[in-house]
Amino acid sequence: MANKEEFKLSGKELMAKVKQLIAEGNVRRFSIKNKDGKTLIEVPLTVGVAGLVLAPTLAAIGALAALLTECTLVVERDEKNGK
Repeated sequence: MANKEEFKLSGKELMAKVKQLIAEGNVRRFSIKNKDGKTLIEVPLTVGVAGLVLAPTLAAIGALAALLTECTLVVERDEKNGK
């Protein structure tokens, strides 16, 4: 079972929040939606994903963040690992 959270962010805040959530380690997947609620990107995360594997995804998120003024970050967490 998973727990979902939503964060309303500016494009400038998006990258820092994504990196913070990945570092926490209990995130199963996250998606980024525009202000109209349309999903722009959905990223599944697996246990032990290395930074090198995530580098292209983070680059894409950074480019997306530069284009967005506001967005919603939807985070799905493992219940067994916290929150």
